[in-house]
Formats: sequence, structure tokens, C-alpha cells
Amino acid sequence: MIKTLMRSVAVSALALLPLTAPTPASGEPGAPRAGIDCPSGYVCIYPEIDFGGQPWVRRASDGSVKDLPSAIHDRGSSIRNNSDRTARVYEKRNHAGRWVCVTRSGGSIHDLRGYNLNDQTHSLKINRNDCG
Repeated sequence: MIKTLMRSVAVSALALLPLTAPTPASGEPGAPRAGIDCPSGYVCIYPEIDFGGQPWVRRASDGSVKDLPSAIHDRGSSIRNNSDRTARVYEKRNHAGRWVCVTRSGGSIHDLRGYNLNDQTHSLKINRNDCG
């Protein structure tokens, strides 16, 4: 019980940490900015294309989410999977509707517009099945 509580507090603290993206070395306007890295073992959903903005992070071992929190609900524009599991983001709650699968171990989609899922993220399924 105490281990579970401590783990829960640690994960919550990680999600609340202010993450900052480094500014481009060139300092030139319009230069691409680096996105915020997704930690190993996590799936990260970003509110902007090309991994921009403050990501919502989920430890893959914590499993799926049937209804994403308001911080990313209807706001996801890109996704990165740095876990040993596959991640599927769905357009509707309870893993329903259109979806796209992100492969394990560094798989990513820099722009969900190509899948007609930009700003339509409602649920996330994380499992050991292959994409397909």
C-alpha cells in the first residue's frame, strides 16, 4: 500500500514538473525549436505538432486511459512512445472510433493531422500487442 502510494506521488510529481524546451542555438526567428523529450518508459502526447508544448506523460506500465485528462483531451497533435509497449491514441472515449498506433521504443507521429486525429485525442491504449 505504501509502495503504491509513493509510486503514485512520484508519477504525479513528474507530470507536474515544469519542463522547458531549449531555445534554438541560432536564435534566429523561425528556427525550429527542440521539443521536450519524452522520458524512457513513457508515452507522451503533445498539444502541438512536431512535439511542441508541454506534453502529457503516461508511464506505459501504468496501462491504458479510457478518458484522457482535460490537459490533453481534444488537444493532442503529436505523440512519442519511449516504452517497450505499443500505444494507440483514439478519437473517442473508451478506446472507440478512429485510432493510430505508435510503435514501441521511440516510435512517434509528429503530426496527427495526417491521421485526421489532430485535436481529437480522447483515450489511449497501451499494450504489448504489435501495431497492425
